[in-house]
This record gives sequence, C-alpha cells and structure tokens, in this order.
Amino acid sequence: MAKDSRIALQHFIAALENHHSALAQRRGEEDTSVSRAYELLETAFLDYEESIQDAFEELLPFELAEDE
Repeated sequence: MAKDSRIALQHFIAALENHHSALAQRRGEEDTSVSRAYELLETAFLDYEESIQDAFEELLPFELAEDE
C-alpha cells in the first residue's frame, strides 16, 4: 500500500536498522528474528518503492533478489 513517501522512507530506514540489529544479535543459523527482520525489510522496501513511484514516477536503482 502506497503512503506518503517521506513516511515510507522513514519506515524503510528503520527496517534497515532493525535488520542490521537482528544480524548482529543472531543466535544460530535458523534465528527467526533475522527471518522476521528480512520480511519487514522486504515489505518496507516495496512500500517505499511504490510510494516514490506514485509520488514522483521514479523507481529505485535496484531490485529484490529472486529465490532460485
């Protein structure tokens, strides 16, 4: 869901910080906090990209990695 691009940017930055924190505190290979942080980061990325596309008709210069 697209929202104000400034708010979406703030959420994206917070999701990046949360992901970094989860990685730094990882407790094993299958740490669910890292998986959850990844999912939140992915959602924040997509929300931000949609918001700037709606507001400015622009896209980010990178894409999500595809699972093989």
